[in-house]
Amino acid sequence: MQLGVFYFSVDYGIDPGELAAALEARGFASLYVPEHTHIPLSRKTPFPLGPELPKRYYDVMDPFVTLAVAAAATKTLKVGTGVCLVAQRDPIQLAKSVASIDQVSGGRFLFGIGNGWNQDEMENHGTVFASRHKLVRERIEAMKAIWTQDAAEYHGEFVNFDPIAAWPKPVQKPHPPILVGGAFPYSARRAVRYADGWMPQVTTADKTPLSELIPRFRQMASEAGRDPAALRIVIGAQPPDLALIEGYAKLGIDMVYPSLPSEPADRILPMLDQWAELARRF
Repeated sequence: MQLGVFYFSVDYGIDPGELAAALEARGFASLYVPEHTHIPLSRKTPFPLGPELPKRYYDVMDPFVTLAVAAAATKTLKVGTGVCLVAQRDPIQLAKSVASIDQVSGGRFLFGIGNGWNQDEMENHGTVFASRHKLVRERIEAMKAIWTQDAAEYHGEFVNFDPIAAWPKPVQKPHPPILVGGAFPYSARRAVRYADGWMPQVTTADKTPLSELIPRFRQMASEAGRDPAALRIVIGAQPPDLALIEGYAKLGIDMVYPSLPSEPADRILPMLDQWAELARRF
């Protein structure tokens, strides 16, 4: 089992290049960053992780910019979105962004995606909240065509284009791993249907522990004709609890990662040291 890190990159926190280099030097496998283009001052949907929306959600930088900086500062560290809000991005342009960062990183990009919870944010991008799930699926299917075909076309309800030529293609074949983030069972179903792995999110409403949900996810994959062993499971927002981490290792989880605060280097680096020491024990 590998160890990663999740971090909201903000202008008052540790530089993403410095963070990435520190992670690689300590043996971490990956860095994930989230996405919010903006936060509307209205709120139609509640924050699923608590009563108040933390300040870092308002301040987070563009994920592809910060991950490009992180990739440039490292040689082996994988860089990923955790998650990219596909419902708020044009699929042709997003396909180019993904392929471009996979190229400049030498094939180290992990494409974590989510369908989003903030209705107001989505609607400012012209996305209809109720139909976002099908919209995202079509955009992912269209991007797969762009990444793998010289003359790609897609014809769906929400995404429709005749044959196009779009380069670069990703280094990773057929494309970077697609990891669906979200709560069980809905995001798990989407991961089984069109992705390469699952990033389960535990909300304040969830009562079932992940240790019980993981076997159910694998059963779901098997019943759908997917090989459960071929689907990655990446678990985030974990405390530095050795027994908990060892339990995930026994479940065959591919990666766990803590969620770091958006703080300067003098606060972040000791936390990395704590986790690196923990990693040496499991």
